[in-house]
Amino acid sequence: MTITARELNRATLARQLLLRREPLGAADAVRRLLALQAQQPASPYLALWNRLDGFDPAELDAAFADRTLVKATLLRITLHTVHRDDYRTVREAMQPTLYASRLGYRFAAAGLTPADAAELEPGLLEFAASPRSNGDLAGWLAERVGEEKKDGAWWGLRSYVPLVHVPTGGPWSFEYSPSYVAAPEGRFTGDPEGALSDLVLRYLEGFGPASAADIAQFAMVQRARVRAALKELGDTLEVIAGPEGGMLYDVRGGPRPPADTAAPPRLLPMWDSVLLAYDDRSRVVPPEYRKLVTRVNGDVLPTLLVDGYVAGVWRPVGGGIEATAFHDLPDAAWDALAEEARALLAFLADRDPSVYRRYAHWWTKLPAGQARVLPG
Repeated sequence: MTITARELNRATLARQLLLRREPLGAADAVRRLLALQAQQPASPYLALWNRLDGFDPAELDAAFADRTLVKATLLRITLHTVHRDDYRTVREAMQPTLYASRLGYRFAAAGLTPADAAELEPGLLEFAASPRSNGDLAGWLAERVGEEKKDGAWWGLRSYVPLVHVPTGGPWSFEYSPSYVAAPEGRFTGDPEGALSDLVLRYLEGFGPASAADIAQFAMVQRARVRAALKELGDTLEVIAGPEGGMLYDVRGGPRPPADTAAPPRLLPMWDSVLLAYDDRSRVVPPEYRKLVTRVNGDVLPTLLVDGYVAGVWRPVGGGIEATAFHDLPDAAWDALAEEARALLAFLADRDPSVYRRYAHWWTKLPAGQARVLPG
Protein backbone atom coordinates (compact mmCIF):
# COMPACT_ATOMS: atom_id res chain seq x y z
CA MET A 1 0.00 0.00 0.00
CA THR A 2 1.22 3.50 -0.84
CA ILE A 3 0.09 7.01 0.04
CA THR A 4 0.70 10.22 -1.91
CA ALA A 5 1.84 13.49 -0.35
CA ARG A 6 -1.60 15.01 -0.72
CA GLU A 7 -3.33 11.94 0.70
CA LEU A 8 -0.95 12.09 3.66
CA ASN A 9 -1.88 15.74 4.18
CA ARG A 10 -5.59 14.90 4.17
CA ALA A 11 -5.11 11.98 6.55
CA THR A 12 -3.27 14.29 8.94
CA LEU A 13 -6.00 16.93 8.75
CA ALA A 14 -8.68 14.30 9.35
CA ARG A 15 -6.97 12.97 12.48
CA GLN A 16 -6.42 16.52 13.73
CA LEU A 17 -10.05 17.60 13.18
CA LEU A 18 -9.06 20.18 10.57
CA LEU A 19 -11.23 19.05 7.67
CA ARG A 20 -14.41 20.21 9.42
CA ARG A 21 -15.36 21.48 12.83
CA GLU A 22 -16.61 18.54 14.85
CA PRO A 23 -19.46 18.50 17.46
CA LEU A 24 -17.27 17.38 20.35
CA GLY A 25 -16.74 18.59 23.88
CA ALA A 26 -13.35 20.01 24.86
CA ALA A 27 -12.19 16.99 26.87
CA ASP A 28 -13.30 14.47 24.25
CA ALA A 29 -11.57 16.51 21.55
CA VAL A 30 -8.26 16.59 23.42
CA ARG A 31 -8.54 12.84 23.92
CA ARG A 32 -8.97 12.47 20.14
CA LEU A 33 -6.10 14.84 19.39
CA LEU A 34 -3.83 13.31 22.10
CA ALA A 35 -2.01 16.55 22.95
CA LEU A 36 -2.20 20.29 22.37
CA GLN A 37 0.85 22.54 22.54
CA ALA A 38 0.41 24.88 25.51
CA GLN A 39 3.51 27.08 25.82
CA GLN A 40 1.30 30.11 25.28
CA PRO A 41 -1.85 30.04 27.44
CA ALA A 42 -4.20 31.03 24.60
CA SER A 43 -3.05 28.34 22.19
CA PRO A 44 -5.11 25.36 23.45
CA TYR A 45 -8.22 27.54 23.27
CA LEU A 46 -7.51 28.67 19.72
CA ALA A 47 -6.57 25.13 18.72
CA LEU A 48 -9.99 23.90 19.80
CA TRP A 49 -11.77 26.91 18.28
CA ASN A 50 -10.31 25.86 14.93
CA ARG A 51 -11.49 22.28 15.34
CA LEU A 52 -14.83 22.24 17.17
CA ASP A 53 -18.32 23.28 16.21
CA GLY A 54 -19.69 25.77 18.73
CA PHE A 55 -16.64 25.61 20.98
CA ASP A 56 -17.27 27.27 24.36
CA PRO A 57 -14.04 28.38 26.07
CA ALA A 58 -15.73 28.11 29.45
CA GLU A 59 -15.83 24.36 28.92
CA LEU A 60 -12.06 24.28 28.61
CA ASP A 61 -11.76 26.51 31.71
CA ALA A 62 -13.81 23.94 33.63
CA ALA A 63 -11.82 20.98 32.32
CA PHE A 64 -8.59 22.61 33.49
CA ALA A 65 -10.13 23.51 36.86
CA ASP A 66 -11.26 19.96 37.65
CA ARG A 67 -8.15 18.43 36.02
CA THR A 68 -10.01 16.43 33.44
CA LEU A 69 -7.37 18.08 31.26
CA VAL A 70 -3.91 18.79 32.60
CA LYS A 71 -1.14 21.11 31.51
CA ALA A 72 2.38 19.88 32.16
CA THR A 73 5.89 19.62 30.74
CA LEU A 74 5.62 16.55 28.56
CA LEU A 75 6.34 15.89 24.87
CA ARG A 76 9.60 17.40 23.61
CA ILE A 77 9.97 18.67 27.19
CA THR A 78 7.57 21.51 26.41
CA LEU A 79 4.20 22.45 27.85
CA HIS A 80 1.28 20.41 26.55
CA THR A 81 -2.35 19.87 27.43
CA VAL A 82 -3.45 16.23 27.60
CA HIS A 83 -6.43 14.33 28.95
CA ARG A 84 -5.86 12.91 32.41
CA ASP A 85 -6.41 9.42 30.96
CA ASP A 86 -3.38 9.94 28.71
CA TYR A 87 -1.13 11.66 31.24
CA ARG A 88 0.35 8.49 32.73
CA THR A 89 1.03 6.94 29.32
CA VAL A 90 2.82 10.03 28.02
CA ARG A 91 4.72 10.67 31.22
CA GLU A 92 5.84 7.09 31.74
CA ALA A 93 6.94 6.69 28.12
CA MET A 94 9.06 9.82 28.46
CA GLN A 95 10.60 8.93 31.81
CA PRO A 96 13.99 7.84 30.35
CA THR A 97 14.18 11.09 28.35
CA LEU A 98 13.32 13.19 31.39
CA TYR A 99 15.86 11.31 33.48
CA ALA A 100 18.64 11.89 30.95
CA SER A 101 17.86 15.51 30.13
CA ARG A 102 16.63 16.97 33.42
CA LEU A 103 19.01 15.25 35.86
CA GLY A 104 22.05 16.25 33.83
CA TYR A 105 23.21 19.72 32.80
CA ARG A 106 22.11 22.37 35.34
CA PHE A 107 20.95 19.82 37.91
CA ALA A 108 24.30 18.04 37.75
CA ALA A 109 26.19 21.36 37.55
CA ALA A 110 24.69 22.22 40.93
CA GLY A 111 26.47 19.18 42.36
CA LEU A 112 23.35 17.00 42.48
CA THR A 113 22.95 13.41 41.32
CA PRO A 114 20.05 11.17 40.25
CA ALA A 115 20.24 9.63 43.73
CA ASP A 116 19.53 13.11 45.16
CA ALA A 117 16.51 13.39 42.85
CA ALA A 118 15.17 10.03 44.04
CA GLU A 119 15.56 11.17 47.65
CA LEU A 120 13.94 14.57 47.09
CA GLU A 121 11.04 13.50 44.88
CA PRO A 122 8.68 11.94 47.49
CA GLY A 123 8.91 14.92 49.80
CA LEU A 124 8.50 17.41 46.96
CA LEU A 125 5.35 15.63 45.79
CA GLU A 126 3.99 15.55 49.33
CA PHE A 127 4.65 19.30 49.67
CA ALA A 128 2.93 19.86 46.32
CA ALA A 129 -0.21 17.98 47.34
CA SER A 130 -1.65 21.50 47.58
CA PRO A 131 -0.97 24.13 44.87
CA ARG A 132 2.44 25.75 45.23
CA SER A 133 4.13 28.63 43.43
CA ASN A 134 7.56 28.56 41.84
CA GLY A 135 8.87 30.38 44.89
CA ASP A 136 7.27 27.94 47.33
CA LEU A 137 8.83 24.91 45.66
CA ALA A 138 12.22 26.52 45.17
CA GLY A 139 12.16 27.53 48.84
CA TRP A 140 11.34 23.98 49.91
CA LEU A 141 14.34 22.75 47.93
CA ALA A 142 16.62 25.47 49.35
CA GLU A 143 15.93 24.15 52.85
CA ARG A 144 17.15 20.70 51.78
CA VAL A 145 19.97 21.29 49.31
CA GLY A 146 21.08 24.80 50.24
CA GLU A 147 20.54 28.16 48.62
CA GLU A 148 23.47 27.74 46.22
CA LYS A 149 22.04 24.51 44.76
CA LYS A 150 18.40 25.58 44.79
CA ASP A 151 18.14 26.93 41.24
CA GLY A 152 19.76 23.90 39.63
CA ALA A 153 17.64 21.56 41.72
CA TRP A 154 14.40 23.27 40.78
CA TRP A 155 15.40 23.50 37.10
CA GLY A 156 15.72 19.72 36.95
CA LEU A 157 12.95 18.62 39.27
CA ARG A 158 10.13 20.84 38.00
CA SER A 159 10.14 18.78 34.78
CA TYR A 160 11.38 15.45 36.12
CA VAL A 161 8.95 15.22 39.04
CA PRO A 162 5.29 14.64 37.98
CA LEU A 163 3.88 18.11 38.59
CA VAL A 164 1.01 19.68 36.67
CA HIS A 165 0.12 23.35 36.35
CA VAL A 166 -2.68 24.87 38.39
CA PRO A 167 -5.04 27.41 36.79
CA THR A 168 -4.11 30.86 38.04
CA GLY A 169 -6.68 33.05 36.26
CA GLY A 170 -6.26 35.43 33.36
CA PRO A 171 -8.20 35.20 30.12
CA TRP A 172 -6.87 31.72 29.30
CA SER A 173 -6.83 29.94 32.72
CA PHE A 174 -3.04 30.18 33.08
CA GLU A 175 -0.74 33.15 33.46
CA TYR A 176 2.97 33.30 32.75
CA SER A 177 4.04 32.75 36.36
CA PRO A 178 2.98 29.15 37.00
CA SER A 179 1.79 27.33 40.07
CA TYR A 180 2.05 23.56 40.43
CA VAL A 181 0.38 20.63 42.10
CA ALA A 182 1.40 16.98 42.28
CA ALA A 183 -0.10 14.81 39.56
CA PRO A 184 -2.68 12.40 41.01
CA GLU A 185 -0.69 9.42 39.72
CA GLY A 186 2.25 10.20 41.99
CA ARG A 187 5.69 8.77 41.20
CA PHE A 188 6.28 6.69 38.09
CA THR A 189 7.76 3.26 38.70
CA GLY A 190 6.12 1.30 35.91
CA ASP A 191 7.21 0.08 32.49
CA PRO A 192 8.42 2.89 30.16
CA GLU A 193 8.65 0.55 27.17
CA GLY A 194 5.10 -0.70 27.58
CA ALA A 195 3.95 2.89 27.99
CA LEU A 196 5.81 3.85 24.82
CA SER A 197 3.96 1.16 22.86
CA ASP A 198 0.69 2.62 24.12
CA LEU A 199 1.86 6.12 23.22
CA VAL A 200 2.79 5.02 19.70
CA LEU A 201 -0.76 3.74 19.17
CA ARG A 202 -2.27 6.94 20.58
CA TYR A 203 0.03 9.04 18.40
CA LEU A 204 -0.87 7.16 15.23
CA GLU A 205 -4.57 7.53 16.03
CA GLY A 206 -4.15 11.30 16.36
CA PHE A 207 -1.36 12.09 13.91
CA GLY A 208 -0.78 9.09 11.63
CA PRO A 209 0.32 7.73 9.27
CA ALA A 210 3.87 8.45 10.40
CA SER A 211 7.43 7.19 10.33
CA ALA A 212 9.56 5.99 13.22
CA ALA A 213 11.45 9.29 12.98
CA ASP A 214 8.17 11.23 13.24
CA ILE A 215 7.18 9.35 16.38
CA ALA A 216 10.61 9.88 17.96
CA GLN A 217 10.46 13.62 17.16
CA PHE A 218 6.96 13.95 18.58
CA ALA A 219 7.84 12.49 21.95
CA MET A 220 11.57 13.28 21.99
CA VAL A 221 12.52 9.67 22.63
CA GLN A 222 15.31 7.63 21.09
CA ARG A 223 14.54 6.16 17.67
CA ALA A 224 15.80 2.77 18.85
CA ARG A 225 13.05 2.75 21.50
CA VAL A 226 10.45 3.66 18.88
CA ARG A 227 11.64 0.93 16.51
CA ALA A 228 11.41 -1.59 19.34
CA ALA A 229 7.87 -0.44 20.14
CA LEU A 230 6.83 -0.72 16.49
CA LYS A 231 8.27 -4.23 16.33
CA GLU A 232 6.37 -5.15 19.49
CA LEU A 233 3.11 -3.83 18.00
CA GLY A 234 3.72 -5.92 14.88
CA ASP A 235 0.62 -6.83 12.90
CA THR A 236 -1.62 -4.52 14.92
CA LEU A 237 -0.26 -1.78 12.62
CA GLU A 238 -0.39 -1.25 8.88
CA VAL A 239 2.81 -0.48 6.99
CA ILE A 240 2.48 2.03 4.14
CA ALA A 241 4.95 3.30 1.56
CA GLY A 242 5.19 7.06 1.96
CA PRO A 243 5.41 9.71 -0.77
CA GLU A 244 9.22 9.45 -0.94
CA GLY A 245 9.22 5.68 -0.56
CA GLY A 246 9.90 5.69 3.17
CA MET A 247 8.08 3.38 5.57
CA LEU A 248 5.07 4.80 7.40
CA TYR A 249 2.99 3.12 10.11
CA ASP A 250 -0.68 3.51 10.91
CA VAL A 251 -3.44 2.07 13.03
CA ARG A 252 -5.72 -0.26 11.12
CA GLY A 253 -8.83 1.51 9.91
CA GLY A 254 -7.43 4.98 10.47
CA PRO A 255 -9.15 7.59 8.27
CA ARG A 256 -7.35 8.41 5.02
CA PRO A 257 -9.59 10.68 2.95
CA PRO A 258 -9.10 11.02 -0.81
CA ALA A 259 -6.56 13.54 -2.07
CA ASP A 260 -9.29 15.78 -3.48
CA THR A 261 -11.10 16.16 -0.13
CA ALA A 262 -11.80 19.85 0.49
CA ALA A 263 -9.76 21.44 3.29
CA PRO A 264 -11.23 24.71 4.57
CA PRO A 265 -8.92 27.56 5.60
CA ARG A 266 -7.97 27.89 9.25
CA LEU A 267 -6.21 30.45 11.45
CA LEU A 268 -4.05 28.16 13.57
CA PRO A 269 -2.62 29.29 16.91
CA MET A 270 1.02 29.66 17.85
CA TRP A 271 2.74 26.30 18.23
CA ASP A 272 -0.19 24.34 16.86
CA SER A 273 0.57 20.66 17.35
CA VAL A 274 -0.01 19.75 13.70
CA LEU A 275 3.00 21.91 12.76
CA LEU A 276 5.38 20.27 15.24
CA ALA A 277 4.42 16.62 15.60
CA TYR A 278 6.64 15.27 12.79
CA ASP A 279 10.26 14.93 11.81
CA ASP A 280 9.19 15.58 8.22
CA ARG A 281 6.82 18.54 8.53
CA SER A 282 6.34 18.97 4.79
CA ARG A 283 3.00 17.15 5.04
CA VAL A 284 1.58 20.48 6.32
CA VAL A 285 4.42 23.05 6.15
CA PRO A 286 5.99 23.66 2.72
CA PRO A 287 9.76 23.39 3.25
CA GLU A 288 10.39 26.90 1.91
CA TYR A 289 8.12 28.34 4.64
CA ARG A 290 9.38 26.36 7.62
CA LYS A 291 11.94 28.96 8.73
CA LEU A 292 9.41 31.74 8.25
CA VAL A 293 6.90 30.29 10.70
CA THR A 294 9.40 28.67 13.11
CA ARG A 295 11.71 31.42 14.28
CA VAL A 296 15.33 31.00 15.37
CA ASN A 297 14.43 30.81 19.09
CA GLY A 298 11.74 28.19 18.50
CA ASP A 299 8.70 30.48 18.47
CA VAL A 300 6.13 29.11 16.01
CA LEU A 301 3.95 31.89 14.65
CA PRO A 302 0.16 31.70 14.21
CA THR A 303 -0.37 30.44 10.69
CA LEU A 304 -2.80 30.58 7.80
CA LEU A 305 -3.81 27.13 6.60
CA VAL A 306 -5.06 27.23 2.99
CA ASP A 307 -5.99 24.07 1.12
CA GLY A 308 -4.46 22.10 3.97
CA TYR A 309 -1.01 23.70 3.89
CA VAL A 310 0.64 26.62 5.67
CA ALA A 311 0.35 29.65 3.40
CA GLY A 312 1.24 32.55 5.71
CA VAL A 313 0.84 34.02 9.19
CA TRP A 314 -1.70 36.14 11.04
CA ARG A 315 -1.93 38.49 14.00
CA PRO A 316 -4.55 40.82 15.51
CA VAL A 317 -4.13 44.51 14.66
CA GLY A 318 -6.31 47.56 15.02
CA GLY A 319 -9.34 46.99 12.86
CA GLY A 320 -9.09 43.25 12.41
CA ILE A 321 -6.79 40.32 11.69
CA GLU A 322 -3.71 41.04 9.58
CA ALA A 323 -3.13 38.05 7.32
CA THR A 324 0.20 37.86 5.49
CA ALA A 325 0.33 35.28 2.70
CA PHE A 326 3.68 33.97 1.49
CA HIS A 327 2.31 33.46 -2.03
CA ASP A 328 -0.58 34.79 -4.09
CA LEU A 329 -3.94 33.47 -2.96
CA PRO A 330 -7.11 33.37 -5.08
CA ASP A 331 -10.00 35.64 -4.18
CA ALA A 332 -12.04 32.68 -2.94
CA ALA A 333 -9.32 31.85 -0.40
CA TRP A 334 -9.21 35.44 0.83
CA ASP A 335 -13.00 35.48 1.17
CA ALA A 336 -12.92 32.29 3.23
CA LEU A 337 -10.09 33.63 5.41
CA ALA A 338 -12.08 36.82 5.96
CA GLU A 339 -15.01 34.75 7.22
CA GLU A 340 -12.69 32.89 9.62
CA ALA A 341 -11.20 36.21 10.78
CA ARG A 342 -14.64 37.62 11.62
CA ALA A 343 -15.44 34.56 13.70
CA LEU A 344 -12.04 34.64 15.40
CA LEU A 345 -12.37 38.32 16.33
CA ALA A 346 -15.76 37.60 17.88
CA PHE A 347 -14.24 34.70 19.82
CA LEU A 348 -11.34 36.84 21.09
CA ALA A 349 -13.49 39.84 22.00
CA ASP A 350 -14.42 38.60 25.47
CA ARG A 351 -11.01 37.12 26.26
CA ASP A 352 -8.00 38.81 24.69
CA PRO A 353 -8.53 40.81 21.48
CA SER A 354 -4.79 41.41 21.03
CA VAL A 355 -3.66 37.84 21.68
CA TYR A 356 0.03 37.09 20.94
CA ARG A 357 0.91 40.80 20.99
CA ARG A 358 4.19 40.10 22.77
CA TYR A 359 5.39 38.33 19.61
CA ALA A 360 4.72 41.23 17.23
CA HIS A 361 8.46 41.89 16.77
CA TRP A 362 8.71 38.86 14.49
CA TRP A 363 6.65 40.53 11.79
CA THR A 364 9.41 43.08 11.13
CA LYS A 365 11.72 40.17 10.25
CA LEU A 366 9.40 38.51 7.72
CA PRO A 367 9.86 39.03 3.99
CA ALA A 368 7.37 41.19 2.16
CA GLY A 369 4.19 39.27 1.53
CA GLN A 370 0.65 39.74 0.38
CA ALA A 371 -0.83 41.30 3.53
CA ARG A 372 -4.45 42.24 4.14
CA VAL A 373 -6.33 43.40 7.22
CA LEU A 374 -9.44 41.25 7.47
CA PRO A 375 -12.07 43.23 9.41
CA GLY A 376 -14.44 41.96 12.04
